[in-house]
Amino acid sequence: MSKFYISGFADEIDADFQTQLRGLNSLGIDFIEIRGVNGKNISVLSREEIAEVQKKLEHYGVKVSSIGSPIGKINISDDFSAHLDMAKTIFETAHTLNSPYVRIFSFYMPEGSDSALYRNEVIDRIGAILEAAEGSGLTILHENEKDIYGDSPERCLDLMQTCRSPYFASAFDPANFVQCGCEVYPAAFEPLEPYIRYVHIKDALEDGCNVPAGMGDGRVEDVLRSLKAGGYEGFLSLEPHLGSFTGLAELEQAPLADTLEASGLHTFRLAHSSLISILNNI
Repeated sequence: MSKFYISGFADEIDADFQTQLRGLNSLGIDFIEIRGVNGKNISVLSREEIAEVQKKLEHYGVKVSSIGSPIGKINISDDFSAHLDMAKTIFETAHTLNSPYVRIFSFYMPEGSDSALYRNEVIDRIGAILEAAEGSGLTILHENEKDIYGDSPERCLDLMQTCRSPYFASAFDPANFVQCGCEVYPAAFEPLEPYIRYVHIKDALEDGCNVPAGMGDGRVEDVLRSLKAGGYEGFLSLEPHLGSFTGLAELEQAPLADTLEASGLHTFRLAHSSLISILNNI
């Protein structure tokens, strides 16, 4: 029996954390994938700030589905030692906030280079991240992001198979595959399905513009229908990107066109209603 739990990157509602939580409450969403808090990335918050986050989460009755961390969102040639220390701090934050998951990436490749040249370094770094999380009870989720090592279905599968662990899984992002020129369904979905433990609800057109789920080329409905048929029980996390929002450039390192009205509760509600429409149809 499948069960979907809706979560989302509520920093796309507003930079202010309390406004994020109020917005989720208004939509009846019980979970948050926490990334931006009062204009700061979750990775740089002090212990005192994390304690305040925890209080607000409890006050509004919202639980954390995942830490939307920037782990692995650096160039493969950048220093890794300090980055690994940051990862360990994020794992402590995840423990404090009772998050079962931490989202990571697999490092940006030099522009125009052959990703295969950096495979061993990527594997070593992912292995170090997984080792740092060992015994924490966390599951580390790799998101397929444009221009990182794991931006194609083949290299995502390589990571899952090579760094095999019950605590390492795939955060499947349909829009990111579209923006990399990959067919989402069935080409990307079928080989990765055994490893999918989390789904980002984000859709895009072939030209790269983000659109509400089901309105692009991400085959979101087919993905969710197949997951449901397979008994998937897990999170669907709204990451609409339906326009610019405060801190996007810093958080995502990617400019996005304003395809709809400026981000806020309006566009987040639109993204949510589009997802609900799909779920009612499968």
